[in-house]
Amino acid sequence: MKKVTIGLVLSRLKRLYPGAKTTLNWRNPLELLVATILSAQCTDSQVNKTTAELFRKYRRLEDYLNVPISELERDIRSCGTFRMKARAIRESCKRMIEKHGGKVPKMMEELIKFRGVGRKTASVVLSAAFNVHEGIAVDTHVKRVSKRLGFTRHTEPGKIEADLMRKTPRKNWGEISNLLIAHGRRICIARKPRCPDCVFKFVCPSSTVGKKIND
Repeated sequence: MKKVTIGLVLSRLKRLYPGAKTTLNWRNPLELLVATILSAQCTDSQVNKTTAELFRKYRRLEDYLNVPISELERDIRSCGTFRMKARAIRESCKRMIEKHGGKVPKMMEELIKFRGVGRKTASVVLSAAFNVHEGIAVDTHVKRVSKRLGFTRHTEPGKIEADLMRKTPRKNWGEISNLLIAHGRRICIARKPRCPDCVFKFVCPSSTVGKKIND
């Protein structure tokens, strides 16, 4: 069987999902950071419904700091774990004012110091907002698809990211995540992967075309 390579995945998925990018709605780095914090354990579609009104009300860092935290909590309640996320947003805004001149920093080492911001969130913000590639965002889709394609044997996001970073050219770190997410949403879904419709059905080690799926 022909081995699935990152190069093969990039070339085929770029044709299938041209312009693949985060499905979160945002207009500036601050909005993207807030939206990505809200997306933890919440769907992008629900986040977009919430931020449609949120971003009309909160336009500057100071806006998040000048309202009672209970009000911010109410405004993001639909995204779940709203108390924790409200604290994360407030403390991130405060840190940007105190440490970064009111700007979202462009370095991984600085972003991950923010409350509620891990490597996944930081990677999304850096790649989408600044075209800076310091990591690969690993969500549930990236985790599932990269394991099924044989790019990793691990289940921990950090180890999966390390495997993907070793195998993927740095210039492609941002797009590999978006492409795997797109494929995971449309074809390589969790419960019943659509292997007969997959461009990798004859080379994927987990294909159900004549075999069993590996979750």
